[in-house]
Amino acid sequence: MTSATTADIVIAGAGIGGLSAALALHARGIKSTVLEAAGEIRPLGVGINIQPAAIACLTGLGLGQALAATGIPTREHRYLDHLGATLWTESRGIAAGHPFPQYSIHRGELQLLLLDAVRTRLGAGAVRTGTRLHTYEQSRDGVRVHAHDRDSGSSVTFHAAALIGADGLHSAVRSRLHPGKAGLNGAGVQMWRGLTELDGFLDGRTMILANDENATRLVAYPISARYAERGKALLNWVLLVSMGSPGPAAEAAWDLPGVIDDILPYLADWDFGWFDVRDALARSGQILRYPMVDREPLEHWGQGRVTLLGDAAHLMYPIGANGASQAIIDAAALADALDGSADVADALERYENVRRPATNAIVQANRKMDSAERVAAAGAETDRTTALATITADYRATVEHRPTPA
Repeated sequence: MTSATTADIVIAGAGIGGLSAALALHARGIKSTVLEAAGEIRPLGVGINIQPAAIACLTGLGLGQALAATGIPTREHRYLDHLGATLWTESRGIAAGHPFPQYSIHRGELQLLLLDAVRTRLGAGAVRTGTRLHTYEQSRDGVRVHAHDRDSGSSVTFHAAALIGADGLHSAVRSRLHPGKAGLNGAGVQMWRGLTELDGFLDGRTMILANDENATRLVAYPISARYAERGKALLNWVLLVSMGSPGPAAEAAWDLPGVIDDILPYLADWDFGWFDVRDALARSGQILRYPMVDREPLEHWGQGRVTLLGDAAHLMYPIGANGASQAIIDAAALADALDGSADVADALERYENVRRPATNAIVQANRKMDSAERVAAAGAETDRTTALATITADYRATVEHRPTPA
């Protein structure tokens, strides 16, 4: 049995980008329905960073207080060697002169914050879980989106003005727009991630980025305002280990279990003195592992009334901590383009023309910074300090912009 539903905009994917798009469109009086394949949206994942430009967008949507009650406004990036010596520091967020913070936050908590706002403002039925997009058809007047409802076992068709593919790494919309272009590029890096509760971590608002001579990297930072209120730190950590040369990668998954015994040998010579790295990682309740991958930038995203957003459009290395931020900025730009536009296809083309060059540049900048930091890790201490100052300045010049709130 097939049922039919009418929606102004259909968004495939209830991740950070898809939910941000629903909120940004709603703020401009544009209705949307979000289709999510998962039967339940739970606070999965670990920590991420949301950059000031994206926080400006979310604050403009009335989420500033909720973000402040959830995340940590990161003040500083501190670059270290594997013995804990400081090589370079970089101010972040408000401390760097931005009008909005950089928040370190639990990805799942941010997603639930956005989900609650969508359901409150758009209605409980605005996000349809257990509904997997199957295919779509375009006409001059709109898009027919065909999906499968897991609970009823039936098909459902949505008649919409546009379809936005915000369905992430394994995007069904992207695969139909760009058949044969789903290949992943691997950095030759294996990543392990986890969360550990500590009695405290530095000033509670500092991120460390440590490298040894083999370019093994540890990134760690507190992510929870609630833990901080109790005098604790919920430390998000990521260990990145070179395992080979960059090249085509096998299919990636974000939730494969990791084992601490696979990690510790890479840290045998690490000794910060003020912080027991191996103990902190070993006390993580769950460890996840996955390869570091991205995709080649696309020459175009969408076609007609269908386009892409977030990882579906521009999967990038987590180097630079910009993936989720760029999805949020995509959402704001999409709403800007559609607001008041009588020609949906033209509006989506204008959205893409604004966002595709910017995000393609960040994909390349992340690759460049990853490579440059590896080279710097093998240098002398003075050389590393100079190199890090140059690397971070070059990256900021490419990725930072400060839009007014949406």
